[in-house]
Amino acid sequence: MNLKPIALQMYTVRDYAEKNFIETVKKVAEIGYKGIELAGTYGVKSDELKQLLDSLDLKVCGSHISIDLLEKDFDNTVKFNLELGNKNIVCPWLPEDRRNSIEEWKKTAEELNSIGERLRADGLTLSYHNHNFEFEKFGDKYGIEILIENTDPENLKLEVDVFWIKFAGLDPAEFLKKYIDRINLIHLKDMKADKKTFAEVGEGIIDFKPIFEIGDSSSIVEWYIVEQDRCERPSIESARLSFENLKKMGRVID
Repeated sequence: MNLKPIALQMYTVRDYAEKNFIETVKKVAEIGYKGIELAGTYGVKSDELKQLLDSLDLKVCGSHISIDLLEKDFDNTVKFNLELGNKNIVCPWLPEDRRNSIEEWKKTAEELNSIGERLRADGLTLSYHNHNFEFEKFGDKYGIEILIENTDPENLKLEVDVFWIKFAGLDPAEFLKKYIDRINLIHLKDMKADKKTFAEVGEGIIDFKPIFEIGDSSSIVEWYIVEQDRCERPSIESARLSFENLKKMGRVID
């Protein structure tokens, strides 16, 4: 079994992080996660965060940064992430006006391709994180297909969110299999059986076995990343439950 390390997307525990980001990072490390994916640092500077991460033997596996910020503050974004030792920049969302037609999808693809090329020059990788709107069709193509077909694989990878693919009515494993050569990060989240809402990994209806089989077989996939957009229990406990379930599945590297 070619195990990949498990990280937590810090958006999961944002209610804790906004009160005390440093203590929340410590809690995540205490649970056993090997990495964190950032969704902001709540004012914590790169040098302070890097020192903390080193002390906890925790890595930054990626950082969610909006396309607007990448356009407006590219140099500072690069500097901050290089100082942290993070090489994965992830575009987590697209405003509606960047994805409401074939033309806009192609224009967005061109822009992300350009940003990805610039990031590569600094030793960084750009990825795109899907939700479910990417699976709206324009003619005979999904938006995500237009994006993939109009970007260079070297300039734009994919961070695949298995929940949102399931939510859109597709099979996450089939999508992973089709585009595995473009995928470097995989978001793990589960779905409740009675309604299409979020559940801790292992507490819902998503079949993770084929997802792991495909991800494990890839030399490009670097991390599995737990993310839960909304939690019904305290979010840090949701993060803990997902991790413990992954441990029971034999997915955790000691």
